[in-house]
Amino acid sequence: MVKKEDVAKLAQKMMENRKNIRNIGIVAHIDHGKSTLSDTIVAAGGLISRDLAGKQLFMDYYELEQERGITINAANVSVVYNYDGEDYLINLIDTPGHVDFGGDVIRAMRAVDGVIIVVDAVEGVMPQTETVIRQALRENCRPVLFVNKVDRLINELKVSEKEMQERFVKTIAKINLLIQKNCPAKFGDSWIPKIEEGSVVFGSALYKWAISVPQMKTTGITFSDVYKYCKEGNQKELSIKSPLHNAVIEMIVKHLPNPLDAQKYRTPEIWKGDLESVVAKGMMTCNQSSELAMMVTDVQIDAHAGEVATGRIYSGSMQRGDKARLIGGKREILIQQVGVYMGPDRIPMDKVYAGNIAFLTGVKDIYVGETIATNNIQPFESFKSSVEPVMTISIEAQKPQELPKLIEVLRQITKEDPNIIATINQETGEHLISGMGELHLEVTRYRIEVDHGVKINVGNPIVVYTETITKKSPALTGKSPNKHNLFKITVEPMSEEMCEKLKDSGLKGKLKKDDVVVKTKLLEIGFERDDAKKAWYVSNNCIMFDNTKGIQALHEIRELVCQGFDDAMKEGPLTKEKCHGIIVRLIDAKLHEDAIHRGPAQVLPTMTRTLYACILSADPILLEPKQKLFINIPQDYMGSVTKELSQRRTQIGEMNTEGDSTIIIAIAPVKELIGFSSAIRSATQGRAIWTAEFFGYSPLPRELLRLTIAEVRKRNGLPEEIKPASFFLE
Repeated sequence: MVKKEDVAKLAQKMMENRKNIRNIGIVAHIDHGKSTLSDTIVAAGGLISRDLAGKQLFMDYYELEQERGITINAANVSVVYNYDGEDYLINLIDTPGHVDFGGDVIRAMRAVDGVIIVVDAVEGVMPQTETVIRQALRENCRPVLFVNKVDRLINELKVSEKEMQERFVKTIAKINLLIQKNCPAKFGDSWIPKIEEGSVVFGSALYKWAISVPQMKTTGITFSDVYKYCKEGNQKELSIKSPLHNAVIEMIVKHLPNPLDAQKYRTPEIWKGDLESVVAKGMMTCNQSSELAMMVTDVQIDAHAGEVATGRIYSGSMQRGDKARLIGGKREILIQQVGVYMGPDRIPMDKVYAGNIAFLTGVKDIYVGETIATNNIQPFESFKSSVEPVMTISIEAQKPQELPKLIEVLRQITKEDPNIIATINQETGEHLISGMGELHLEVTRYRIEVDHGVKINVGNPIVVYTETITKKSPALTGKSPNKHNLFKITVEPMSEEMCEKLKDSGLKGKLKKDDVVVKTKLLEIGFERDDAKKAWYVSNNCIMFDNTKGIQALHEIRELVCQGFDDAMKEGPLTKEKCHGIIVRLIDAKLHEDAIHRGPAQVLPTMTRTLYACILSADPILLEPKQKLFINIPQDYMGSVTKELSQRRTQIGEMNTEGDSTIIIAIAPVKELIGFSSAIRSATQGRAIWTAEFFGYSPLPRELLRLTIAEVRKRNGLPEEIKPASFFLE
């Protein structure tokens, strides 16, 4: 073992050698061995004992991660290795595998240039494996493959040597098909992991051995030898003859890109400013002497250091005492400290250069996704994938005097985890926190009570619904309170395909007039060319177009019209839940000639109420969130599990038998999965292994619509009766 400070000194020297830097992420389905693999890589760099690698779980340093045995937070480490006589700096991020913490994976992808996809040789390609492959390729991160737990195939499933290799072929074919489908066209087949090139490695992270075709030529160890060593229980000797880190480090160095190469093709995808500008050229060439451009991918709050921002530096450099600008925050900042992570520890450095992942302290009110730069520049694009909270709980401080502290704690938690949304129900005064699922909310509760010491009472989980429409509304006219202004509006449903494209486009808020990028994105989504010129605002996957002609002074109240639209889309007329997939068209308007008679008090309520009337005239419904379940159970318990699923409005899609186990794939409403974990554990005496991934929203069955609307209206402090459309036009 070596001291972290010594590794940091070596890393400092290596930072300027961009050709020998690799920024990588380790991604996989839950329990496929990411953290164990990270341990072995970290041990090879001398930061932990090789004997403890795989057991220490160096990157899972948060107390709850160790207690539950899962990765909750993405963790960073910078380690130096010598390969083929040259030193390489590897900045590694170990990401969570559980779907509830998928937001961390999305954010980590912006900081890295390549990923190691870890797949369990027994379980094969699982749902979160597919998800992380898509996320990585959306961010133009090159993938390589590590097939883990090969020993389980031999010792637990008792497969023959031929069957073992057949399984490998099947798993690799699945991975390659996924990569082919999702890989950016410009990279074609060049990014597909190939066994013969060494971009596929087979091994056991726990027992610290691995083989690849290039390593076979070096060590002489073949698949037959692997089978024999595992069968004889002699994996320790195998780890000495063919150490895991040799094969993995070789794969990283040879097949994952350095920042010089990666930033040439990544910059145009993540930064939409002028590519001929000085800052663009600095990013595309990873110029360490250019002006600073950094994107913040993570924010943590430290009791002593305050807010600690982590991110990727794309150009320039950063050192203590530097002044820079927060582009989103529109202010100048002074950087107090910079450095790199060594797992749980932050190691300060004199200077951190472009092409590296670094932390900085001393900046208040900084958020994930922020752009830090020397001068005012176009900010980086928002993250390519988004995840939506689907479950909510109400909380209150057990001691009323701790309410101010609870509010501050919630502010900190939402800053650290942007996928947690905290709100206050104005009618009931309750604090509501929304997350990705039961586990996400459980972890958040732990952080409030244990990490921050605020005891809370927690209500039952609540499912987050969204409102939408099923047909086009008539054109309705709303009058302002002073009767001097009229707005004629119609609404229509957006197709699910267009809705997905709109979400992926990253278009949000006010849209600039005559913006070529906006027009191009709208055309790609499927809107007509005429509409693409008239788009005003995007809110919650709903869009508003100005289809009026020759209305004088309309541009003067555009901001108010957009605000009224935004308010209506954030709280729909059915239940005060968000709206989804609605196209709004402002067809006509009549405005008072005197500006004093068309102010906020006249425009805002008129827009919102007229939109409510249109939505209520367009056959509104609720959409409920659903999850895709993957349940692995012994065949003896299949009857108990299918009975449990049938009681929860679940559609069973597939049932596959493998050995004495059955894998059930099903789609279930999130509401019906509340308490499912304990129910299935009871039904199978704890023998079921199950995971879920978000499957999107689908219409709530008509027979449940009225009851659910009444339930949600009551929860949101609304009267049981829904007002008719005419009420909002009076």
